[in-house]
Amino acid sequence: MLIDVFTTILLLAGAFFFLAGTLGLLRFPDVYTRLHALTKADNVGLGLVVLGLALQSDSLAGAGKLLLIWMLVMLAGASIANLIAREALRRGIRLWKQ
Repeated sequence: MLIDVFTTILLLAGAFFFLAGTLGLLRFPDVYTRLHALTKADNVGLGLVVLGLALQSDSLAGAGKLLLIWMLVMLAGASIANLIAREALRRGIRLWKQ
């Protein structure tokens, strides 16, 4: 019962971070700040969801696979964000100034 409550808390916290990343994507002024908000919030959100699901896993192998998926998604997200930011710089998109 306690594990179910902790799992629910982790899943809700993960959903909150996904929502925060989506709001950052929609509200921030330039591509660089949007990338930052999206990659950071989504990585934390996915990490919390994976931890919540790992608690419900029947085996260590299942929990390990979930953690491996999380690591691969973090690596892919960072790589893609870097490529997008580099292409934006190459095209001359400037940083946002107040």
